[in-house]
Amino acid sequence: MGCLHSKTANLPSSDDPSAPTKPESVNGDQVEQENQNFKEFDLNELRKATNGFSPSCIVSEGGEKAPNVVYRGKLEGNHLVAIKRFSRQSWPDAQQFVVEATGVGKLRNKRLVSLIGCCAEGDERLLVAEYMPNDTLSKHLFHWEKQPLPWEMRVRIADYIAQALDHCYNENRKIYHDLNAYRILFDEEGDPRLSTFGLMKNSRDGKSYSTNLAYTPPEFLRTGRVIPESVIFSYGTILLDLLSGKHIPPTHALDIIRGKNALLLMDSSLEGQYESDDATKLVELASKCLQSEAKERPDTKFLLSAVAPLQKKEEVASHVLMGLPKNAVILPTMLSPLGKACSKMDLAAVHDILLKTGYKDEEGAENELSFQEWTQQVQEMLNMKKFGDIAFRDKDFKNSIEYYSKLVGIMPVPSATVFARRAFSYLMTDQQELALRDAMQAQVCIPEWPTAFYLQALALSKLGMESDAQDMLSDGAAYDAKRQNSWRC
Repeated sequence: MGCLHSKTANLPSSDDPSAPTKPESVNGDQVEQENQNFKEFDLNELRKATNGFSPSCIVSEGGEKAPNVVYRGKLEGNHLVAIKRFSRQSWPDAQQFVVEATGVGKLRNKRLVSLIGCCAEGDERLLVAEYMPNDTLSKHLFHWEKQPLPWEMRVRIADYIAQALDHCYNENRKIYHDLNAYRILFDEEGDPRLSTFGLMKNSRDGKSYSTNLAYTPPEFLRTGRVIPESVIFSYGTILLDLLSGKHIPPTHALDIIRGKNALLLMDSSLEGQYESDDATKLVELASKCLQSEAKERPDTKFLLSAVAPLQKKEEVASHVLMGLPKNAVILPTMLSPLGKACSKMDLAAVHDILLKTGYKDEEGAENELSFQEWTQQVQEMLNMKKFGDIAFRDKDFKNSIEYYSKLVGIMPVPSATVFARRAFSYLMTDQQELALRDAMQAQVCIPEWPTAFYLQALALSKLGMESDAQDMLSDGAAYDAKRQNSWRC
């Protein structure tokens, strides 16, 4: 497989009884024994596996700041893998990167996504893990298309992730960076597993956590450091996600719980699926995990003892609970060219796409620019639009803002495209807050318009709110996929 063994020769062999447990499969197929040990891959092999790191191979695990990108790759033998590509700035020391990856690679457990290799060649820093074909918890919980996750599956997820964290704790990997719904993935059987990418510490500054302050452990806000108890706090936010089916800030959730209105947290789609006592127990566990003082939070053993008894259908396979056919594969939601350009903050590409798209997304919509129907100030509005479009085309963003602002003030029907173009113009003049406001206004005009979500993601990234930006990218991709499906029909 073209692997280099110089830095991993000290790893235990497959015949060593102390060697890590062999993972069951990758992409549903039993992998040959020689592929089981953690390896250092050749860069050319990984480049080939991803078609030269093609944008078409990008999948999103979420919560990561570009250029830390995850690709879907295919190794020799048609084995699918996930390849995470870091910037050199994240890991300046190649040897330290390999040592850290090797340590994570020793972890083998059915509740974890196995890390099977790495590459530290030149400026490249890459991790290679098993590919999970059935997407993320975020996809199934927040962006479901056919059915919401049933109660029993949500309990199973809570149980399996508690098992994963307990195993990491027992193996002295007590710190997990930025545990969230993107880090939980589903294998070919529909079973949830915890991504091992989050076990890699950032060697540059030792800090790694979401910039969404509402979901960040209090001690991280105070010290900028993650401690083992921080993981328990994050697990509490996962429980809130599972209970509610949406993002609820922990402080707000705790206020509801203290008001003894815990059942108000529950996802309405779960009505009739659970016993109130079971829901109350999970709510109480979430409350314990979310305590502001780290020492007051439970440990992983307590998590297991609290969640495991709530599973009532252990004999039912996960893919059955989720309504997936056996060995079904959910293709990851791919970003459109605009989504990819926004995720990479490629402003030149964003500008080009907005120009080529023009106003066609508003054709036939109720909020279409119907200049021919206007009975007053027609010429003035036509001129404002014309001059604004010319300035936008010529990258004269100061004047495009001026003309579009005049147009917004006098047009009787709001235009999503005008707001989108003005939002981009604000971004190009370092007015990120105004850009975010206009992108949100574009969404008000066309509620499921992917462009509006992508531009919000771009503005949020510029504001340093990476976790929120990833959510917006996900929403935009979901609406893109919904549009494509409707066109096929």
